[in-house]
Amino acid sequence: MTSKPDTPLLDQVKSPADLRQLDESDLKQLADELRAETIDAVSITGGHLGAGLGVVELTVALHYVFNTPDDKLIWDVGHQCYPHKILTERRDRIRTLRQGDGLSGFTKRAESPFDPFGAAHSSTSISAGLGMAAGRDLKGGSNNVIAVIGDGAMSAGMAYEAMNNAGHLGSRLIVILNDNDMSIAPPVGAMSAYLAKLVSGPTYQTFRDAAKNLVKNLPKPVFEKAARAEEYARGFWTGGTLFEELGFYYVGPVDGHNLEHLLPVLKNVRDTHHGPILIHAVTQKGKGYAPAEGAKDKYHGVAKFDVVTGKQAKPKANAPSYTNVFATSLIKEAETDDRVLAITAAMPDGTGLDLFGEAYPKRTFDVGIAEQHAVTFAAGLATEGFKPFCAIYSTFLQRAYDQVVHDVAIQGLPVRFPIDRAGLVGADGPTHAGAFDTAFLTCLPGFVVMAASDEVELRHMVATAVAYDEGPISFRYPRGEGVGLDMPERGSVLEIGKGVIRREGTKVALLNFGGRMSECLKAADELDAAGLSTTVADARFAKPLDMDMIRRLAREHEVLVMIEEGSAGGFGSHVLTRLAEEGLLDNGLKVRALALPDAYLDHDKPDAMYARAGLNSDGILKTVFTALGTASVSAPQRA
Repeated sequence: MTSKPDTPLLDQVKSPADLRQLDESDLKQLADELRAETIDAVSITGGHLGAGLGVVELTVALHYVFNTPDDKLIWDVGHQCYPHKILTERRDRIRTLRQGDGLSGFTKRAESPFDPFGAAHSSTSISAGLGMAAGRDLKGGSNNVIAVIGDGAMSAGMAYEAMNNAGHLGSRLIVILNDNDMSIAPPVGAMSAYLAKLVSGPTYQTFRDAAKNLVKNLPKPVFEKAARAEEYARGFWTGGTLFEELGFYYVGPVDGHNLEHLLPVLKNVRDTHHGPILIHAVTQKGKGYAPAEGAKDKYHGVAKFDVVTGKQAKPKANAPSYTNVFATSLIKEAETDDRVLAITAAMPDGTGLDLFGEAYPKRTFDVGIAEQHAVTFAAGLATEGFKPFCAIYSTFLQRAYDQVVHDVAIQGLPVRFPIDRAGLVGADGPTHAGAFDTAFLTCLPGFVVMAASDEVELRHMVATAVAYDEGPISFRYPRGEGVGLDMPERGSVLEIGKGVIRREGTKVALLNFGGRMSECLKAADELDAAGLSTTVADARFAKPLDMDMIRRLAREHEVLVMIEEGSAGGFGSHVLTRLAEEGLLDNGLKVRALALPDAYLDHDKPDAMYARAGLNSDGILKTVFTALGTASVSAPQRA
């Protein structure tokens, strides 16, 4: 393609097919324009910026060298996919990122053929890529499969399980380790680039394979020494011994921002018929945008911001966030109990444990992206008499369910599980929604399961978890701010399995579990105004249930509605089971259970998502009027 002198190159590139028509000499300019476009788009939408800026040159190089989408390109964890989306026929929608009906903030199969695998949880790319490579081989195909995995994602055991299997299968698979934070790399420069180009080329590979075949014919002691010498000689120069042990051919390190280094290496690897290959690319998170480069988190996740200054538009906080309330509450409890410990799986800021770590660094453990290990590590600490708080987002706790069952619950160990991001989370969409934890924890014998209806309740639940030593206990709380209540200095220990009545009524009972309490109270106001006297109760516990309170609600009201911001099979299901067991459904009681729908809800503003799910005051009103046989149009009209 001959570039038009007065037209930005990015305007001429609608797809990777257009990109591959450019001269190599144009790619640096294209990368600069792509970086500027990414910055401008995210300044409008907010989202994950730093990771994408770190892979701009790599993204350009991959789509230039490989024939995407026939060649499969998998991004892990997906935070870095915005430049990829711009180059793959989605630039016209890039300013809808993470907005309702807009582009996902992660790769998504339903969105584009250039997204062969959806990724929003880390460390999945090598497994998925190996499956694609094995499927290609079974079909007799010849396309390439490329998995780009970040250094943080390489802390998860799943990545090594996949690499071990790839080394065994020997399928042709290309893994690119995007190293933007680790210290495993020797200095990156002209010499290392030359070595990477050399070892990725066919001459060196042919020589190396021939040499290996030659020494196999030597006596065993000589062969073993020769193999060991070759392996560690390459490890000395390139640092790739670990990956070679797993059966990968290691290439690198290579400067991930230098196209003159990247392109020849990628071409060599593309044209080889070797088995699994790992390219070690060293990049800089936030590259090319000074505010991101200078920030502690490299602008990993940002709100809308001013491109010139980098200043983010932060909404005014009317109340502390639930995450902050959890962290400060745990710090307060730790002041008087030195057995309180905190564990995070690479999310110290997101869980608030960065604050706990500042106060108690020796009692804080960040285990990396390794949720399975985090849970069993906490179980081990519990056997030694400590009080570990294993703080993991609801969506990520799913990754450690076997450990929760086998290593904690069966043994009755008092591990505490603070579960952040319960319910719907807005812009991050279905991959990060906290939908299932109540259902998958309440089915476990001996587990105490709580949910905070507001920030004061959360403080009480932290204190309750500290005091509870009889077995595992969890408490869930939503993303975002509390409701603005006056906070006690310390939490009070709740009686296990006891709820509380928030307001008394006679006809309708709303039984809430979790963060929908404010919507229940709003609905109760409107029901009262319509002449339907309404009780609002806070269950607090999904296990054990407060059956004394539930029996009273069932016997003294015509309608009973359970409300929770989780999937079916959770709190409401357990209440219905107990009501049926005790014959409390036989007296004409009208019972309804409101939970998240049996669907994965796409990203949007949280209020819009809850409205769609029927878990706001309007949804509660509609449910009550339907149960009473009154058409929704008869509901009180709003001013």
